Amino acid sequence: MYPNLYYVFKDLFGVEWNGLKLINSFGFFVALSFVISAWILTLELKRKQSAGILTYTEKTILVGGAATTQELLLNFFLGFIMGFKIVGAFLIPTALSDPQSFILSAQGNLPMGILLGVLFAALKWREKNKEKLAKPEKRIIRVWPQDRVGDIVIYAAIFGFAGAKIFNSLETWDDFISDPIGSLISFSGLTFYGGLICATIALYFYTKKHNIPFIALCDAAAPALMLAYGLGRIGCQVAGDGDWGILNSAYVSNAQGKLVTATVDQFTRALQANQHYYSEQFTTFKIEHLSVHSFWGLPNWLFAYNYPHNVVNEGVRFADCTGNYCSYLPIGVFPTPLYEIVMCLILFAVLWIIRKKITTPGRIFAIYLILNGLERFFIEKIRVNTRYHFWGLQPTQAELISSALIVSGIVLYFYSKKIKLPQYPAHS
Repeated sequence: MYPNLYYVFKDLFGVEWNGLKLINSFGFFVALSFVISAWILTLELKRKQSAGILTYTEKTILVGGAATTQELLLNFFLGFIMGFKIVGAFLIPTALSDPQSFILSAQGNLPMGILLGVLFAALKWREKNKEKLAKPEKRIIRVWPQDRVGDIVIYAAIFGFAGAKIFNSLETWDDFISDPIGSLISFSGLTFYGGLICATIALYFYTKKHNIPFIALCDAAAPALMLAYGLGRIGCQVAGDGDWGILNSAYVSNAQGKLVTATVDQFTRALQANQHYYSEQFTTFKIEHLSVHSFWGLPNWLFAYNYPHNVVNEGVRFADCTGNYCSYLPIGVFPTPLYEIVMCLILFAVLWIIRKKITTPGRIFAIYLILNGLERFFIEKIRVNTRYHFWGLQPTQAELISSALIVSGIVLYFYSKKIKLPQYPAHS
């Protein structure tokens, strides 16, 4: 496992660049998924523009004016954060020993923060001053939907992260009650469907404000959403963030932390030897598990993985390891993030192939809802998650939401025949 990029570069290239400890592996892949998905969304919005489905809005801007107070303050703030935290991390001896705690703390280098803040503000003032006109003038420009992708991504990121944390807190209510602030600002514990729901609501109001047909944006975003989910799951797998499956009783870890095949008796002994960990982890000693051995010559890690050096420090410690990230799972689990990576990349390819063939507004997004819901519903059968108890059922939060997405997708698919989008002249 690679909790942050420091370990990636150390393992692959043999270099130890301490500054890379600031870049969490999970966060890196989430950021990468946003960048690549933004590019995919831009391509789709341009295609819909060329087909006359989307058009521009007009905006009045002031050209040749001096830098505003808001612009100077924003640039000062960005410079201050970079100097205070990022540069400060290299100047404070203990910062890189626990980068996550440092980033979320009030620690930093104040003089460097002020210095870079003033520098950033000065650069913005100089840039605007060079373009300054004797008499500033107003100009009307055309803003196309693809020009707003940056804003769309920022809205999706902010409200998506907030929704992911809120829904995760609802799912892990006891942990949230015991430490509400720590739970909300920590980098772990993100619920995808919470992010999807809250980001969708925010973008609905954003499209209304900027006269973009919401259903057209949904259709354009469907392939990008599937791809983003798959790429984000790479971060879960690489970092070992606790988002894994139930126990595979066919494999246990030996004293060196290596996975080996196990008999029923060996599995039972491993379970008993780690009774304290599992009873604490699952709040009961009745633990769900399946026994599946590798087949067709496929590697064992496709069926079971013990997530050595995972970022959440789950499991038992390596005997010869010191510091952070020294834990591994005593019994192998199904690597569900890996399964979701494969499935979502395949489903992205499906959506990308059919997107031009289905012209009814809303249907591509309806298909996305159905496919995403089905994928998540079935993966939940072998994932570790909090279960609710009502009417004799024990569903997880994700099972409830994925079921709702499937039903919503089916309803939207048939209702979409009634959706009419405004037609605009095609633009090349």
